[in-house]
Amino acid sequence: MAFFRPRVSREAEVRYHADVEISKSYPELLDRARLAEGTLRDLRAAAADELELLAAGVAFDKALSEALRAAESGQRATFGVKAYDDRIARRKAKATPAGATWTAEVDRLRTLREDNRLWGIPRVPRPVPAVR
Repeated sequence: MAFFRPRVSREAEVRYHADVEISKSYPELLDRARLAEGTLRDLRAAAADELELLAAGVAFDKALSEALRAAESGQRATFGVKAYDDRIARRKAKATPAGATWTAEVDRLRTLREDNRLWGIPRVPRPVPAVR
């Protein structure tokens, strides 16, 4: 009697390998986000003008978004190839210690990014065009 497991799709394997490659850059991207956050905090402490704070807030948002994409890739790669096609496998993988660690990290970065979008980027009025 022969038992066989259904193989995962070729698309899932390709996505898995792409996620593994993307997740390798996670520590570097997280360091960039920390530097951008430090710059933003220094500008706030120095009472910089709103345009400088706006530029620093947007730079921090971009750095956080890149780090979040890499963390999500690491999370998916940790879940394994089967998790790309099977929601039950994804759910089981999320309950493992490695899966829970990546899930917590992704949630932390999302919260940090949303907090920055709500409170970290100052609202600057748009310039009014001159009427001729």
